[in-house]
Amino acid sequence: MSFGLVQAIYVAASVLFILALGGLSNQEKAKRAIWYGIVGMGLAVLATVLGPQVQSYWLLIIMVAIGGGLGVVVAQRVEMTEMPQLVAALHSFVGLAAVFIGINSTISPPPEMAGMIQATKMLSANGGDMAAISGMIGVDLMKQFDDFGALIAIHEIEVFIGVFIGAITFTGSIVAFGKLSGKIDGKALILPMRHTWNIIGVVATFILLILFMNGAGMWALIPMLLIALAIGAHLVLAIGGADMPVVVSMLNSYSGWAAAATGFLLGNDLLIVVGALVGSSGAILSYIMCKAMNREFLAVILGGFGGPTGPAMEIEGEQIAIDADGVAAALEDADSVIIVPGYGMAVAQAQQSVSELTRRLRAAGKEVRFGIHPVAGRLPGHMNVLLAEAKVPYDYVLEMDEINDDFPETDVVIVIGSNDIVNPAAQEDPNSPIAGMPVLEVWKAKQVFVSKRGQGTGYSGIENPLFFKENTRMFYGDAKASVDALLQRIS
Repeated sequence: MSFGLVQAIYVAASVLFILALGGLSNQEKAKRAIWYGIVGMGLAVLATVLGPQVQSYWLLIIMVAIGGGLGVVVAQRVEMTEMPQLVAALHSFVGLAAVFIGINSTISPPPEMAGMIQATKMLSANGGDMAAISGMIGVDLMKQFDDFGALIAIHEIEVFIGVFIGAITFTGSIVAFGKLSGKIDGKALILPMRHTWNIIGVVATFILLILFMNGAGMWALIPMLLIALAIGAHLVLAIGGADMPVVVSMLNSYSGWAAAATGFLLGNDLLIVVGALVGSSGAILSYIMCKAMNREFLAVILGGFGGPTGPAMEIEGEQIAIDADGVAAALEDADSVIIVPGYGMAVAQAQQSVSELTRRLRAAGKEVRFGIHPVAGRLPGHMNVLLAEAKVPYDYVLEMDEINDDFPETDVVIVIGSNDIVNPAAQEDPNSPIAGMPVLEVWKAKQVFVSKRGQGTGYSGIENPLFFKENTRMFYGDAKASVDALLQRIS
């Protein structure tokens, strides 16, 4: 396949990727948008594999077979509830690829760049004798000799930035995977002088960049790599469980910028475009989520949120349990019902049962809607995906800003596996780790039923005063089993 044809296919793939992103803003268009992305990626892979730059097809086939086989195994084994940690793990691969490509480009630069570097060194050794090097690098390359210094500098900056962003993405994603899967404590790790250490790391990286551009090579690149790995781990360790959805989105952005840097190194225009799309969209999503949580974007990125800021407010009262008969009776008497799903619904895989409960209640003439917080679950859009999978109509599902004013006129609210997003401490306790975070004000409803496995504080470790309020009853048990029990009592 000719170079011109490859570039034409890359342009078509770029357009399809842009259409895919645009279509995902609307639920009705999302299915078509996904197919745009699939076709675009298929074209991109085909053009790259059949392009003139590929020399060893056997090695490529072996690597694709290994990667594809592992992908199939992972897709078959990973449950929907494990998608957040899977996404974090996949981000780490992008970062690691950027690191390897950057190191490889330093050890073995592209042919033209290698010629420029060698010519520059020879010219310096021969006291500026141009004739001594013209035969080695050729007449065409000699015509660009005046630009050699700038081109080499640009290449070195590309390598350095690509490795730096890739390393941060790699360790940050590994730590995020550990936190989301429960292998690492979800609480924020606040080290003494943490911001000072971050600043020292950035200053040291800048000094190493100067050394790298002055011929230090791997002696500067490897120390920078180690510093970046430490910074990536530290940034995510310093972010508490309440902010982990933002972390996943932020790492998505990092992986996009790492891919774009890799595109510059490889001279691949499509990789630059796709990396920029992923990086910018991830950054925008992170910003939107930070606004939804009343967080400063830069403060979350720098870490240190999600931990207590002082003594927590004392909670009065006790948690009062209720059985399925009591909840069913309240639903029979109610005219308006709002369901607030959270990660507990995903863990129990209760979305199909919740969908059937919604259908029966609406068939009985009751108004049933869903209230979705922007950071419900552990992944942006987590609850929307589950409800769509369960065939819940889109117009039943409302965002927090659309439904919050309706809670005072609501007869019954059912909270299924949610904690932080319905926690009144965000408004009532200035020392809470989630103080100031906009939440679904479910406690303003006439009755609130909370479906929970037990009396634990949940993933972020924050106690919830909602569970102790007079109009709240705790519906203990597995979410799916609890909803199924309601279905047996509601015809």
